[in-house]
Amino acid sequence: MTWIRAMSGAAMLWAALGGVAAAATDSTVLLLEVEGPITPVVADYIADGIEEAAELSVPVVVRLDTPGGLDTSMREIVQAFLNSPVPVVVYVAPEGARAASAGTFITMAAHVAAMAPATAIGAATPVDLQGGEITDKVINDAAAFAVSVAERRGRDVGFAEDAVREGTSIPATEAVERGVVDLVADDLDSLLEAIDGREVSVRGEPTTLRTASAVVERFEVGAFRRVLARIADPNIAFLLLSFGTLAIVYEAANPGLGFAGIAGVIALLLGFFALSVLPVTAVGVALLILAAALFIGEIFVPGVGVLAAGGTISLLLAGLFLFEDAPSVRAPILWPTALVLGAASVVAGRMAWRARRAPSTTGVETLIGREVMVEPRDATTGDTFVDGTWWKVRAESGALAEGPAEVVGIDGLTLIVRGKRSET
Repeated sequence: MTWIRAMSGAAMLWAALGGVAAAATDSTVLLLEVEGPITPVVADYIADGIEEAAELSVPVVVRLDTPGGLDTSMREIVQAFLNSPVPVVVYVAPEGARAASAGTFITMAAHVAAMAPATAIGAATPVDLQGGEITDKVINDAAAFAVSVAERRGRDVGFAEDAVREGTSIPATEAVERGVVDLVADDLDSLLEAIDGREVSVRGEPTTLRTASAVVERFEVGAFRRVLARIADPNIAFLLLSFGTLAIVYEAANPGLGFAGIAGVIALLLGFFALSVLPVTAVGVALLILAAALFIGEIFVPGVGVLAAGGTISLLLAGLFLFEDAPSVRAPILWPTALVLGAASVVAGRMAWRARRAPSTTGVETLIGREVMVEPRDATTGDTFVDGTWWKVRAESGALAEGPAEVVGIDGLTLIVRGKRSET
């Protein structure tokens, strides 16, 4: 019986050890990949990823490569990291990547910050995309935010402030030496091995990471979000709205083209779709609508181009004030687009004016001046066959004679004719 108990105990121990090994092997991390500017679409993607990881009770790894982005979106991401119910690891990768501007704040806000070799972090000074000067108020606010994030995660406060005020940027090795990030890792597997067993504070509770040999599960970006990410850019949104308006203007100037109107409606819908996720201002939207109304008005009231000039000015102001936090439309896009739309609306107005003054080429009016053969019914009325259709006719004055006559007017479905004089 003793040997049976011994064998049973060994089996139970083997099963327990096997279960522990399986649990270690089956550990999972959720990988989010962010490449490109930080936009509201990226902020939503990260928020959804953290929510998914919380349901699975697994850590999040964000592989980051960004030149920066919108301040509001960056703050949403930082807030999501600071309040995350699961550990968040930011990994600036691959080699040659950067965590610049908004990426600096995002990296420092993670529970664990890591960088691949030959990467950089910093240059977080706010910029005005119109080339204007940023006020001290904006810089002070950004610097205070960077310092508060660094203090919360125990990172180098001096670098956090210098990155904002002086635009300081440093490579990965120096970032580790200065305590800006925690480590340098060659690849994702090396990162997961290196942070295994590290203890972090998640909502004030100590949590130990178990990431060695973890299964990496990618949190994919849906097709809808991929499309939105492409157009959720202030410059692209502005171009879509502007040229959508231009297409509508030309459709109004030349009704019947069809393609211009369809293309314009599609462009406008995509533009407003982009605006739905970008931080827009009411003034900017109002100026955009005013510009469109003035451009279309130029078609119906063509003159010396006053309405077109007003539309151009409104469009320029809309590009300057349409978006919050200074992510305005870039000057090389804004000025040419506004001038092209202004000039195009003047041309479209002239085209519409000429079309309205040109002789009609369709409809019953084209019968005026035509020669028809009259078959009298009585002294003043008769019939004629024109272009495959029988018409009633009556004399302009006097009696109606049989033979050729000229159409001089139309009264409903009756042609008014004048008899042709016989040549001698």
